[in-house]
Amino acid sequence: MHKNLVKAASVAAGALTALSFTPAHAAEYSSALKVRGVQYDAPGRDSNSCSSGNTDEEYLTVKNYSSRSTINLKGHVVKDATGNRFTFTANHYLQPGDYVKLRGGHGTDSDTHNVVYRDNCNFLWNNDKDTIYLYKPSGSRADVHAYTKHNDDPDRNGYINFHG
Repeated sequence: MHKNLVKAASVAAGALTALSFTPAHAAEYSSALKVRGVQYDAPGRDSNSCSSGNTDEEYLTVKNYSSRSTINLKGHVVKDATGNRFTFTANHYLQPGDYVKLRGGHGTDSDTHNVVYRDNCNFLWNNDKDTIYLYKPSGSRADVHAYTKHNDDPDRNGYINFHG
């Protein structure tokens, strides 16, 4: 009986050890589409003016990390922690490894230049901290990306520091 208890304890300890070495990204959502980075504090003095403001310098980069599948962004939703949201309403195809910058302000969407404009001159991302949620057209969550001004990438999902 004592041998069986020791053996069971040894097996349980081995399982816990194996679990403790599971990489953090294993808990990521099952989606090839992820938030790659965010320029949340547009250079210059913040101005929501459509004619002279700098909201187009605030952007979110979304990347298709798939090695084989093309993803249509139509119907995908980006939200922040307070409920501000943007829905991709037009077809925009991301080839494997491709990305798109979702910019504030007005402009011409372009697959060639990897840009989609929100057609809104209000800032979306907070300059100090925020959480960005990316949802599939089905409503299931594709990714979450949280940042603070002092710790830009706590989830280590491939963030690029665009502002400095």
